[in-house]
Amino acid sequence: MNYEIVNLEQKTVVGVSAITGNADPKMGEVIGGLWERLYLGGVHAAIKNKTNEHSIGLYSDYSNDQYCVTAGCEVSKLENEELTVKIIPGGKYAKFPVHGNVVTAVAAAWAQIWELDLNRSFTGDFEEYLNSDLENADIDIYIALK
Repeated sequence: MNYEIVNLEQKTVVGVSAITGNADPKMGEVIGGLWERLYLGGVHAAIKNKTNEHSIGLYSDYSNDQYCVTAGCEVSKLENEELTVKIIPGGKYAKFPVHGNVVTAVAAAWAQIWELDLNRSFTGDFEEYLNSDLENADIDIYIALK
């Protein structure tokens, strides 16, 4: 799987969060539920100060076999006190471009990423959804590196 190494500035993400893990039999339901809340629940429309219309799926706070998943948007300043606020640390990332169905293409990409020998820092990995076409999505997956 092709990727490039990029340096990113710190980002602030606002959205909805839940704790899950790869071994959690309800992981798909948990993550899918966050995206439903983001879009069908009106959260996306209510987020103030978005830097763009891209959506972000952030994986942070890694602990044992669990992590926090946040579905949201990058913001320029905080004005959404009722939502989760997470920081994507600035630093070095492996950037993986993905194109296709938002569910199957992303799942297939993650399966390949988990097989790679990356020097991961586990400080904040994320997917950035660059368009809203569910079947022909353009997504960049960023893996935080040491």
